Amino acid sequence: MNIRIIVASLCLSVVLFGCGAGKNKANDLALNTPIATHIDLSKVTEDKAPVTINPGRFTVETVTYRLPRVIPGTYSVSDFGKYVDGFKALDYSGNELRVSKVDTNSWTVENAKELDKIMYYVNDTFDIEEIGGIGQEQPFSPGGTNIEENNYVLNLHGFIGYFDSLKNNQYKLDVTAPTDFVRTSALQNVASSTSDDGTMTTTSYFAPRYFDITDNPMMYGNLDVEEFQVGDIKIVLSVYSPNKLHSAKSLKETVFKMMKAQKAYLGDINATTRYDIYLYLSEGKEDSAKGFGALEHHTSTVVVFPESMEPEALADSMIDVVSHEFFHILTPLSVHSEDVHYFDYNNPTFSKHLWMYEGVTEYFATLFQVDRSLVDEKEFYADIMQKIQGSKRMNDAMSFTIMSENVLKAPYKDEYLNVYQKGALIGMCIDILMREESNGNRGILSLMKELSNKYGKNKPFEDDKLIAEITEMTYPSIGEFFNTHVVGDLPIDYNAFFEKVGLEIGEAQIETNYILMNGAPIVSGDGQKGTIFFTDMVLKNSFWSAQGAQANDVIKEINGTALTLMNANQVLQQVFMWKPGKDVEVKLDRNGEEVVIKTTTTQPYTQGEAIIEKSDATEAQIALRKAWLKG
Repeated sequence: MNIRIIVASLCLSVVLFGCGAGKNKANDLALNTPIATHIDLSKVTEDKAPVTINPGRFTVETVTYRLPRVIPGTYSVSDFGKYVDGFKALDYSGNELRVSKVDTNSWTVENAKELDKIMYYVNDTFDIEEIGGIGQEQPFSPGGTNIEENNYVLNLHGFIGYFDSLKNNQYKLDVTAPTDFVRTSALQNVASSTSDDGTMTTTSYFAPRYFDITDNPMMYGNLDVEEFQVGDIKIVLSVYSPNKLHSAKSLKETVFKMMKAQKAYLGDINATTRYDIYLYLSEGKEDSAKGFGALEHHTSTVVVFPESMEPEALADSMIDVVSHEFFHILTPLSVHSEDVHYFDYNNPTFSKHLWMYEGVTEYFATLFQVDRSLVDEKEFYADIMQKIQGSKRMNDAMSFTIMSENVLKAPYKDEYLNVYQKGALIGMCIDILMREESNGNRGILSLMKELSNKYGKNKPFEDDKLIAEITEMTYPSIGEFFNTHVVGDLPIDYNAFFEKVGLEIGEAQIETNYILMNGAPIVSGDGQKGTIFFTDMVLKNSFWSAQGAQANDVIKEINGTALTLMNANQVLQQVFMWKPGKDVEVKLDRNGEEVVIKTTTTQPYTQGEAIIEKSDATEAQIALRKAWLKG
């Protein structure tokens, strides 16, 4: 699983796009006894939803109940136990049993043979977020929870916990909510009942084990849903837009076109018959979700974006982000390690192979677009160049496997975002090497298909043996590449790989955007004055220089919104997503004088590094390039 994010730090150093089950240890009760759980959305008070857990009868004296500290794919600590209030355990006479809170996420119940049920309230996470992102000690929005009058984002790992020895037990989940709410979930719906007055409906779901509770989010409320087929996959698109600025219908064609292209690219891979997309559009208020991006699950994804995005920008973002999430049906759904298969939600270990889970997935999300002619070669090269530039701003001399298995620890956790940059480039280099070794006939997609056939969703690989297995399945040059650049820490010379396909990195006029150039921001902040201002890089941006913007101009207002350090992330993320043809008004302060830029945006350009086609490329190089891009 993985997280894809949009990050814009206060210093605006970067803007980017941000996704198992345990073995039984004791026979605390029969494995065929379902754990009955209930979330009652009809009795929410102060944004807190009551939860009841009925595990059946225990045969031991004490049991420990936990909510996840870490969830698969987030690679950061979430501590969902922090959002639990009023935890209590009741015996069969309704009396409270003694409970000891072991840590942030764990409660031990004494005299467990008398335990009838556990009850507590869950606070949502959306309305207490600061700035979401990897490495922060709070749930990232797409992995968090929302409880409000018109919408409930039910990432179930935020509501339902587990007993250490019972993660493989079946779960029965009842959710009570207003009858007129739209409800979507990929969990098996087994029954429903309506209150006598018809106002409330309880829907019952079945989960084979705790993993399926955490892997199948739900959305309830005033949302709209579109269902459609892409080949043999049923796509369910659920959208919540508080001010009705966007809808599932308005996004349906974009998602359909994208997923049809992805399905064609994947060919005969059929890992799922249904895929759910839950899109929550944040209103931009103080208590609104702020971590924009997506969290991937095996057969679904939760996406959070600003509601204020222009339709074209939202469509582009959905293509970039959701395509990545969907490609996870290859890995980790079909190819994953024991760390994923037997995930420990309280004290997890991590695989060495984030280059594959996130990097190769991100590479596919980039490559398929040029393969299926959704973008042209020039746009693809620009995306790859951005990843090269982004990777260079990270620690380029760090073993990727060491970083992966230590991703929660310093200094490695600060390098996590490189999985979407260098991780994707690792996938690209393996792809080009395999094309070269096979005369264009094999690439990394065929390798992933072979691994999928060998393992599949129910058989994990041994983490320490994967690279040797891949080398045996492919070529010695692949093993040498891994040992040098993935296990080893030698930076990759990308020109050596581009040379094989008749390309090179050179200087050129390149398309850029309105806030970043060559991966670096054209604005900075003054912490003492609380202002945002243009740096001298603004003069190298064709759009801003044509409007007369100057270095050190303080940006006072953008389209009627005053710009401050406090709202810089949200406002400048919108600028990052501007497209040509948008009417804009920007007020600047130039040495005490107000300067107003009122215009229609045009495509900005700058001089910078670009991947360009070599004029003296040989026929063999061009043929290999074609096999790589249109394989």
